[in-house]
Formats: sequence, C-alpha cells, structure tokens
Amino acid sequence: MEVHLKPETQAELARWTAETGRSAEELVEEAMAGYFDELAQVRGTLDSRYDELKSGRVPPIEGPEALARLREKSKAHRADRRG
Repeated sequence: MEVHLKPETQAELARWTAETGRSAEELVEEAMAGYFDELAQVRGTLDSRYDELKSGRVPPIEGPEALARLREKSKAHRADRRG
C-alpha cells in the first residue's frame, strides 16, 4: 500500500523519525493503530449514548440549552487553566 502525505505531515514524520530513531513505517503503523483504537472507542461511546436516548433512560437536551452548557463548561475550563 502506498500512502501520500502532505508536505507538512511528511516533514513532521521525518522529524519524529530523526528524534526517535524509529522507521517511518513503524511510526505510521503505530499512529494508524492508535487512531483506529480511538475511533472504535468514540464509536462505542456514541452508540451507547444513542441507545440511552432511544430507550428513554436519558432525556434529550435542546440545542440552545446544550450550547449554553458547552459555553459554561468552556468558560470554567479556561478559568481553571488561568489559576
């Protein structure tokens, strides 16, 4: 299989290869495996949340309320980071 990377990605891969002494093939293989593991985990989370909504165990949140909650969470996170 042949993979084509953007020049910026190719440069980053070359930098990591030089820093770690590992081959580009190893780094790409590890990165792809990690990506697929994370994708499967996210998919599982989304599926379980959908099942909870469909079963009625969790009530849906309307868009404006969801957006307000996200903004508040983001605001609190920024405040925590500032100390």
